[in-house]
Amino acid sequence: MSSSFTCAQCGDTHEGRPTDRGYKLPDAVWAVPEAEREKRATWSTDLCEMDGRFYIRCVLYVPFTFSDESFGWGLWVEVDSAVFQRYLDLFSVDASAEAPATGSIANEIPFYGDALGARVSIHFGIAKDRPRLTLDADFPSSVAQDQLGGMNEQRYHELLDAIGAA
Repeated sequence: MSSSFTCAQCGDTHEGRPTDRGYKLPDAVWAVPEAEREKRATWSTDLCEMDGRFYIRCVLYVPFTFSDESFGWGLWVEVDSAVFQRYLDLFSVDASAEAPATGSIANEIPFYGDALGARVSIHFGIAKDRPRLTLDADFPSSVAQDQLGGMNEQRYHELLDAIGAA
């Protein structure tokens, strides 16, 4: 495995192995033809609204069992309008004491074919950080199992192969 990679977000070469992957938009928004997408949806790097559907960009961390690091998935989560509005209210403040909200994963994750639509808890934090996601330990998905138990090095290599980063 190479000791450097080219970042899909910034285009720069970084040392080490990738430990995150982000999505620019929710899958439902990407599915709309580009000319129509710009008429129906509004988005920033953190928020998206399309046809009365609301999305927040969050991070789902999957810890490694072989180091103190984790793999972070920059995912979009579909939420109801009340959660979206509450996030707008909290966007520039420390919301660490806020009760978790709920939503569902709005991106298909290549390595975790059973993640799209999974229910998640959204944990708001300090203003400079995106909300963190946790899956219900009882949810029968491979990403929930990895988040709960950690990902070993072999599985991490399989993940890198699956996302084309090996």
